Amino acid sequence: MRHCLILSHPNPRSFDAAIAKAYVLAVEAMGIEAEVRDLYALGFDPRLQAHELPWTPDFAPGGDVVGERALLAAADVFVFVYPLWFNAPPAMLKGYVERVFGMGFGYEAAEPGTRPLLKGRSLVTISTSGAPDIWVQQTGAVERLRRDFDEHLGAVCGLAVLEHLNIGGVTPGMRRDAGEALLGQVRDLARGLFGRRAAPSGEAP
Repeated sequence: MRHCLILSHPNPRSFDAAIAKAYVLAVEAMGIEAEVRDLYALGFDPRLQAHELPWTPDFAPGGDVVGERALLAAADVFVFVYPLWFNAPPAMLKGYVERVFGMGFGYEAAEPGTRPLLKGRSLVTISTSGAPDIWVQQTGAVERLRRDFDEHLGAVCGLAVLEHLNIGGVTPGMRRDAGEALLGQVRDLARGLFGRRAAPSGEAP
């Protein structure tokens, strides 16, 4: 099994970056391969180009998109890690999904409509917010993301949507022990979803 974690945060020392590291270490400890695609560090261009529109006569994905798709081709699990900005994913991640998970990778033309190309693979999302969990729950932000972003992407591309964990109360002045406790949720998520799958037959995870 191979996981590809797609990190979308402009600060390499952010808590989201710490989440990415904690997740990767947790799955690697279970014998699972994992790779991080840090979109800001890569300088990924989230802007969909005119020739990348599927219905145009000169349709063709950009060279950077072709490269990303080649790297993602062997992934069994896609993991999105990002902060909630205005209760939504950053433009960087949205653009990455539009360009990379579009026609030719996430789905293909079919009659009628389209056919998903990523069946048998899974999606896990970990988002963060400065607001406490209770406020995020009351606004319905995460539930809307699950329905309108996660589930929609899963349906179009054939991905099994496994979990969307939102970690609230993430602030610059957060105490070290509080941050470690939150990272514990990330490790528990990884172990809960993949511990038994990663364990050899007859052995406990």
